[in-house]
Amino acid sequence: MKLLSPAISRLARFRHWRIEQWITNPIGAQREVLQDLVTHGQYTEFGRKYGLKELFSIRKFKEAIPIHEYNDLKPYIDQLMTGEENMLWNTPVNWFAKSSGTTSDKSKFIPITQESLEDCHFQAAKDVLTLYYNYNNESDLLTGKGLVIGGSHQISKINDEIQYGDLSAVLLQNTPMWANWIRTPELSIALMDEWEDKIEQLAQSTIPEDVTSISGVPTWTMILIKRILEITGKSTLKEVWPNLEVYIHGGVSFIPYRDQFEKIIGAGCTYLEMYNASEGFFAAQDNPDEDGMLLFLNHGIFYEFMPVEEYGKENPKTIGLKQVEIGKNYALVISTNGGLWRYLVGDTITFTSTFPFRIKVTGRLKQYINAFGEEVISDNTDKAIAIASQKTGTIVNDYTAAPVYFGDNKKGAHEWLIEFENAPENIDQFAYELDCALKSLNSDYEAKRYKDIALTLPHVHALKKGIFREWLSSKGKLGGQHKIPRLSNDRKYIDEMIALM
Repeated sequence: MKLLSPAISRLARFRHWRIEQWITNPIGAQREVLQDLVTHGQYTEFGRKYGLKELFSIRKFKEAIPIHEYNDLKPYIDQLMTGEENMLWNTPVNWFAKSSGTTSDKSKFIPITQESLEDCHFQAAKDVLTLYYNYNNESDLLTGKGLVIGGSHQISKINDEIQYGDLSAVLLQNTPMWANWIRTPELSIALMDEWEDKIEQLAQSTIPEDVTSISGVPTWTMILIKRILEITGKSTLKEVWPNLEVYIHGGVSFIPYRDQFEKIIGAGCTYLEMYNASEGFFAAQDNPDEDGMLLFLNHGIFYEFMPVEEYGKENPKTIGLKQVEIGKNYALVISTNGGLWRYLVGDTITFTSTFPFRIKVTGRLKQYINAFGEEVISDNTDKAIAIASQKTGTIVNDYTAAPVYFGDNKKGAHEWLIEFENAPENIDQFAYELDCALKSLNSDYEAKRYKDIALTLPHVHALKKGIFREWLSSKGKLGGQHKIPRLSNDRKYIDEMIALM
């Protein structure tokens, strides 16, 4: 590994010219990506249905193919998972990334092709390294190891060829051999699916290593760091790993976590955000001093941007890079070398700069809580409220929920304010039934709740009648179409309501 690291470092630094090509010619790069996608897609069931072989321009491509959400592509994906080929892409699909649920399914399964692995996820990972070296030319990053805090991996037995797991597990399972030499922990620990034991083994096995980088969602990373400090008796992570240079995060907003991380890691660590989803690796910060992530334009993904006011229309309009405006909110629409066609990701983004194109994630099209990677949407909570009400013989008039963030001595949770028509005899029983229902409806929430490692039982408060009405009145929004926000990813609204209690 010591001999290998300098060679990889030189290659990473040398390849910046490849990135500069699509940065300086973004429109041309995107046209080439779409041409390649259509060339592959014309030989599929999807391609024959929509006449991809006849589509020679972006305008015709958009006219012929409607925008799709997961349920629209699900019939093709279901057939892929039984071993059918050439449904959405013209090469075999042997892997699926399991992601959080839609309105009709507990989980969704995103196809991962060899092209999306190599030309999207792995190429983007190499670009992140190159961009970091370009920013920090004196870095010694690869003299140590990269700590990767990934998900679990379970094999699907639908047939002998097809497997699935969450995205990080799929990527770890397919990582080139040379990459395994410069990361930690070993694969058997990285892919464990029992999180309580996994955190312990992650801590015990990595403490002796010379860790120079950490990658992972803030939730699990914070839990791991606290355990490492408990074992070592140190006050900051830099005392354990003095050569630690960078923490790469993504998946949830880092804003509520940053102060805690700076305190618990110590001075001298760089923080970089990346936007890596099951559907593709979209962007990463090329400069920690810039507000936004560089949009990856030559990685097998063709982008369209839907102004959020278009969502829900019969024929929503989308625009390309030429037309985007800084500061305006767009829903991300993608076509990919994983076989997703004009697919509405569900995230909203805004551009912080153009030429180069940098973005930041602003939220979801629908109400949600994603403070810890749980991706709870209002459809989940509406159904969970109904189940809990039925189980406890209560009626709920209205509710709102928001996260309780990690503190120095407390774990995360969801806080619920509920106005009951008839309150339950035991509010703790209602909270328990609500929690059970959410776990049954949303696999990511279920994972975060496992043994209270990341999330504890919901904090449920029964409101006296009229608090919600009083809050709406205080905002000048009483009556008409104004409603209580079901879910928020911050505490602005819920704290205002609590103040009225």
